[in-house]
Amino acid sequence: MISFSAKLQAVKSHFEFNDLSLGYRKLIDCVLDAQEPEFYREIIDIENQIEINGHDSIEQSRLNALIEKLSQVEVQNNVSQNPILKAESITKSFGKDGFGLGPVSLKIAYGDLIGLVGENGNGKTTLMRILAMELTKDSGEIEFEFQKDYNNLFDLRTKITYIPQRTPTWYGKLVDNLKYAATHYGTKPELNELMVNMMIIRFGLWKYRKHKWSELSSGYKMRFELARNFLRAPKIMLLDEPLANLDILAQQLILEDLKNLSQSISNPVGILLSSQQLFEVEKVSDEVIFLKEGRPTHLKEAFEAVSHENAIEIETIASRETLQQAFNQMENIQISFNGGMYQVHFSSQYSGEDILSKLIEHKIPIGYYRNISKSTKRLFVH
Repeated sequence: MISFSAKLQAVKSHFEFNDLSLGYRKLIDCVLDAQEPEFYREIIDIENQIEINGHDSIEQSRLNALIEKLSQVEVQNNVSQNPILKAESITKSFGKDGFGLGPVSLKIAYGDLIGLVGENGNGKTTLMRILAMELTKDSGEIEFEFQKDYNNLFDLRTKITYIPQRTPTWYGKLVDNLKYAATHYGTKPELNELMVNMMIIRFGLWKYRKHKWSELSSGYKMRFELARNFLRAPKIMLLDEPLANLDILAQQLILEDLKNLSQSISNPVGILLSSQQLFEVEKVSDEVIFLKEGRPTHLKEAFEAVSHENAIEIETIASRETLQQAFNQMENIQISFNGGMYQVHFSSQYSGEDILSKLIEHKIPIGYYRNISKSTKRLFVH
């Protein structure tokens, strides 16, 4: 886990290279870590200024002064070295000849972002609902590192949040919903409005704070749902397809935000996130679990089994025959067409660069190229 001083140094670096948006979001993370109301008020005042005059109106000296103040704060480290969740041999069956999940075993630590991938109908939602204690398991054990701190199941579940793909409708003012959530989960009255405003700002929702639920796109509804659940200060977040209704830029921002927020020093979170956006999730995940027919694939073993070969994925208007001709002087090349893309599998004696060179040499028009030798995308081949 990165130290608080290292986080502040990263903020300085982003500002020095004029990466203001990322630097500002990470600065907000540092303010949330510090847990000082005076810094919350400073950020809210800055956000009001941005709303009126734009980002360029913020003086760098003001941001530097805030960083300097933060550097004097001693932040309490609440990161445990123990796994926050351990699940062993979880199973679930539906009917005599129905779908069967498991056995599934996994561990999630504080600050982890674990990707859960697999085709539809392979058990991702079932597993999440079991871990959220919304669905009973048939067998296996689930242990939470923090369960000793709570006297009953209800209190325990307040620290485990599950967000389904289709978020429920909010009624009334969005801000009032967030204030109620903060109160319900223990935020002190004097901090309620400050914390709500901070989460609204952190998820880029400031200009939407007075909107109605019906006035929001599905992507912004998910952002408000994330803001509400982070107000709970959960220890585990289970997110079922949170990227489904977001454009590619929004997907990257949300994943980056989740990764940064999970690694909070004062309120670290373990996150299990399911998605069909394989490449985006892989970039930020500490581990990826692949479910097929309800059973997990251990990726290390899966890739070791195919270590003798590599694979790339390309999009091109060229025919399969044209591609084959480009590689006719190379041995053991296999071409398949999968999901609108060609996959080219080749022995480890060649590299991805060798394949790319052949494509260029034969003037193959390339719309997209990616080396998937170490990607879970390889596991989706039919």
